[in-house]
Amino acid sequence: MATSVSVFVCVPGRFEKARIYTFIGEGVVSVNPYKQMDIYGKEDINAYRGRELYENPPHLYAVADAAYKAMKRRAKDTCIVVSGESGAGKTEASKYIMQYIAAITNPSQRAEVESVKNVLLKSNCVLEAFGNAKTNRNDNSSRFGKYMDINFNFNGDPTGGHINNYLLEKSRVVQQNGGERNFHSFYQLLRGGSDDMLKSLHLHNDPANYVYTRDGAVATTSYNDRYSHNAVLSALNVIGFSEEEIHSIYRILGTILILGNLQFETDRESVLVVGMEDVSHIAELISTEPNNVTKSLLYRTVATGAGEVIEKGHSEKEACFGRDAFTKALYERLFGWIVSRINAVIEVKDYNPVLHGKNTVIGVLDIYGFEIFDNNSFEQFCINYCNEKLQQLFIQLILCQEQDEYKREGITWQHIDYFNNQIIVDLVEQPHKGIISVLDEACLSVGKVTDTVCLESMDAKLGQHPHYTSRKLAPSDKTMEFHRDFRIRHYAGDVTYSVEGFLDKNKDPLFQDFKRLMFNSSNPVMKEMWPDGQLSITEVTKRPLTAATLFKNSIVALVEKLSCKEPYYVRCIKPNDMKSPALFDDARCQHQVAYLGLLENVRVRRAGFAYRQAYTRFLQRYKMTCEYTWPNHLMGTDREAVEAIVTQHGFQDDVAYGHTKLFVRTPKSLFTLEQERAALIPVLVLFLQKVWRGALARMRCRRMRAIFVIMGCYKRYKVKVHFWEVARRFANVCNMADYGKSVEWPTPPAALTQFHSITWRAWQIVKNIPPSDMGEIRAKVAALGALNGERKDWGCGRSWERDYLANVRDSHQSSSNFILFSQELRNKDEYNQVIFSGFCRKMNRFNKSSDRALLITDKHIYKLDPKKQFKVLKRLPLEVITGLSVTAGVDQMVALHTSSQDDVLLYIQRGELCPDQDRIGELVGRLIDHFTRSVATVRGWVRPSCTGLAWLKCWASNRKDARSNPRADKVKNLSFCPRTRQLTHCS
Repeated sequence: MATSVSVFVCVPGRFEKARIYTFIGEGVVSVNPYKQMDIYGKEDINAYRGRELYENPPHLYAVADAAYKAMKRRAKDTCIVVSGESGAGKTEASKYIMQYIAAITNPSQRAEVESVKNVLLKSNCVLEAFGNAKTNRNDNSSRFGKYMDINFNFNGDPTGGHINNYLLEKSRVVQQNGGERNFHSFYQLLRGGSDDMLKSLHLHNDPANYVYTRDGAVATTSYNDRYSHNAVLSALNVIGFSEEEIHSIYRILGTILILGNLQFETDRESVLVVGMEDVSHIAELISTEPNNVTKSLLYRTVATGAGEVIEKGHSEKEACFGRDAFTKALYERLFGWIVSRINAVIEVKDYNPVLHGKNTVIGVLDIYGFEIFDNNSFEQFCINYCNEKLQQLFIQLILCQEQDEYKREGITWQHIDYFNNQIIVDLVEQPHKGIISVLDEACLSVGKVTDTVCLESMDAKLGQHPHYTSRKLAPSDKTMEFHRDFRIRHYAGDVTYSVEGFLDKNKDPLFQDFKRLMFNSSNPVMKEMWPDGQLSITEVTKRPLTAATLFKNSIVALVEKLSCKEPYYVRCIKPNDMKSPALFDDARCQHQVAYLGLLENVRVRRAGFAYRQAYTRFLQRYKMTCEYTWPNHLMGTDREAVEAIVTQHGFQDDVAYGHTKLFVRTPKSLFTLEQERAALIPVLVLFLQKVWRGALARMRCRRMRAIFVIMGCYKRYKVKVHFWEVARRFANVCNMADYGKSVEWPTPPAALTQFHSITWRAWQIVKNIPPSDMGEIRAKVAALGALNGERKDWGCGRSWERDYLANVRDSHQSSSNFILFSQELRNKDEYNQVIFSGFCRKMNRFNKSSDRALLITDKHIYKLDPKKQFKVLKRLPLEVITGLSVTAGVDQMVALHTSSQDDVLLYIQRGELCPDQDRIGELVGRLIDHFTRSVATVRGWVRPSCTGLAWLKCWASNRKDARSNPRADKVKNLSFCPRTRQLTHCS
C-alpha cells in the first residue's frame, strides 16, 4: 500500500532543523545527521504504532510500521531495503527498524517470543563486531552484506528468522588502506579483553604489536572497543553460544594475529619459519601439533597423475602468500560459522501451518553501499555490481512496473522517462560476454594467465560497450594506467578499477594442506568449520565456482527473494564527506538524489495513484462498510459493487477504474475506509459471538437440565432406599431389651455421610447465630484451620473488633483522627472495607523499631505514621502479598511476604481494649477469609520449621469451570446488518 508523496529538497535549512526524513510513497529518504538524535524513544514508538504514514512526520518508524501492518493485515510478505552510499547511515537505520519491530510485537510478553526478539537484536551486535570496520568514509562500515528474514505467526509476533550474509571483505584481514582499520573484533579483543584472556591467547593488549592491526592502531575512531567487547560477550551468551564456543572464537582471532607476525627466511635451498615460539602458540590455539603447523606453512602436498603424493617446498614468497590466504580463510570460515550458529538458534522450529496458521515474513536488507575509493579492487567491483542489481530492482518495481500497470489497466497516463541501468548489469553478468564471464575464463585457462592478459581480453570483448573503457581504449585519458586500469560508468558515477589481484581474488586459492590441518584439530568447533578437510589429496573433486560467480548467484537469488515481497525503501543520503553534523554539501546531495532515481520516483508518485487493488480483494475487505454489498451484493459485476462502496463514501473524484483493479489517488480515502472497517469489525465479531454462544448455551442448558433431573431422581432414590433400610432395621426396637442400641446403622449414601456425624448437631448450633456475626465466625474457622493448633492462644474466645484504629475503646486518643483519615483514603483509593487495622511496631534488618499503624483494606496494605496524622509511609497492593509468617509462641510478630521480595516485618501491639489479647489469629483469619471469598480458591497450612516457626502459606489460583463442548446446532438463515445493528432472516 503506497502513501503520500512529499518532495525531498536538498536545502541546508531542512538539515539544520534536524528534519532528516522525508517520504516518497512508501519509501523514506534519510539524511545522516552524524550525531545522536532524541527521536527514537518509547514515546516516538508509541506515536507511530498503528498509524498511517501521512498521520505523523516522516520517520523510519513509519515505514517499519507500514511494512508490519501490510504483513499482518493482508498476510503478505514484505521487505525493507536499506540502500545508499557507504557512510550514509544504513546500518543504524536497519538497527532502528529492528528495534521498532521488536518494541511493537508480543504485547502479551510471552517468554518464547521475547527470547526470539532478544536473539534477533543481539545478533546485530555480534555481526557488527565481526563484519564491520572503520574506513575513511565511515567509522562503522559494513564490510559484508546482510539480509535478515523475520518470521511472524498469525498473531504478528516474531517466531524466528534467518540471516544471509554476502561477500565478506576478507582481504581486509591482511591489508587495509591508509587511515582504515581491520575488523572491529581484533581491536575489541586486544583493547577490551581481560589480562587472563589475553595471556591464554598469547597476546598483548597493544594492536601496534601485530602486523594485521598495526596500521589501524593509530587510526582515530568514535568506536569504543572496550565497551563493545563486553557487549559482544554478553550478546554471545544471550544468543546461546557456549563457553567453549566463545573461547574457540577468540582462539581463532588470536591465531590470525600471531600468524600475521610470522616471518620466513631462506636457508640455502629451503625456507624456514623465523621464531618457532609463535608456531607453538599457533599449534596450541588450534589444538594441533607444532610440526603439523610448520609443515602446512612450508610445504604443499601435491598428487601426481599416477596417483603418487609428493611434498613440494614453498619459496619465501609462496609461503607468505599461503599464510595470508590461510588467515583470510580462517576469518571467513569463522564469520560464516557465527552466522550459521545464530541461524540455528533463531530458525523457526516445529512449525506446522495447519496448527500455527500462515507464517509471514518481513525482510530487512542492510548491504554495503556504492563505493568509489582511490584504489578500487575486486571487492569494490562486486559491491558496486550488487548496488547495480538493487537499483535495477528499484527501477523495475517502482518506475517500470508501475507505469506499465497504468497502461495495462487503461489508466490515462503520460510516460515519465528514467535511466534504466539494465545495460550496466548486463555488462557485468551477461553470460559469455560479461566481465564476470571473462574473469572466469581467465581463471579456468591452462597456463599462466596474468591480470594484464585478463584486462586485454576484457578490452577485446567489451571495447564497444558504451559503459566500459580502459587506458588502451582511451589513450588520452591519463587518469588511468596502461595494462592496469579499466573504468565502468555506473549509475552512481564512473569508477576506475585496478585489475591487479582480480584473478587471485576470483580464484580464492587455498592449499588443501591448511584445510586438512584445521579438520584434524582436536577442537570440535574448529573441526566443524572445515568439513572439506576430510577429502584425500588424491580424491578428484569438481572444480569449485569462482568467488565472482558465487557472489553473482547469491545476489541473483537475493533479488528474486526481494521481488516476490512487497518492498519498502529507505534511501540513505550523505550530507557531506567530512562526517560533520553541521556541513551540508548541496552538490554532493543532489548527485545522490539524481543517481538514486528519487526525482523520477517523486514524479511517478505525484502523477500516479497511492493504492491499487483488484476489485475482488477490495470488495472482500471493505464490503461491510456499504449496505448494498453486505453480506453479498446482487450486482452484475464486482466492479459495480466497488463503485457502490466508493459512491457511498463520496470518493468518486479520488479514484480511477482500471480493467481489473481500482486505483485510489490519496491514502486519506483509503484510511477513511480502514477506520470505518475497524469500527465495524468488533460489532460483527460480537454478533457472531452472540449467535454462537447463544446456541452453545441453549444446548448446554438442555443437557444440564437433563443431567440434573437424572441426578436428582437418583439421589432421592438412594436417600429413600437408605431410610427404607433404617426403618426395616429399627422396626422392632420397641420390643428389644436395649431398644435398638445394638442395631448397626446402615452405610449412608454420599449425600447423607455428613448428616450422620455432625450435620444435625451443627445446624442446631449455627441456626441460632445472627447473620451479623457470621463474618467473624468464618474468620475464626479459617484461622483455626490454618494455625492447626500451632499457637496455644490465638484469640478464639474473644470478640474480634477488626478495625482497632477506629475503635474508641481501643484507641480513644487517635480514633477520631483516624476515622477522618480513613474517609479521605477511602475516597482516594476507593476500597470497600477494612480487613484489619491496629497499632504495631516496625522492625528493620538492623534490629531497629519504630511505632507505626497497620491498615489492611480489600485493595491495599498501608503502613502509617500515627505521630504524623497517619501519614502513609508505604502502600502495597494486596495482590502482591504471597504469604505471611507467624511464630508458634505467644508473641505478636508477623512477616508479610511480597512477590517483589520486599517483605514487611511487624510486631502487632495489643492496644488498650484488652492488653493481653492475641491479635495474630485475627489477622490470619481475616486475610484467609477475604481471599477465600473475594479473590479465588485459597489453601493454607502451617508447617513448623526446625526453629519453631510456623509458616502460613496462602495463594490464589483462578479456576475456570470445565464445560463440555458438544456439537452445536447450526445457525441458519440469519444475517446481521452492521449499519442498522439488527438481526434479520435471509430469504
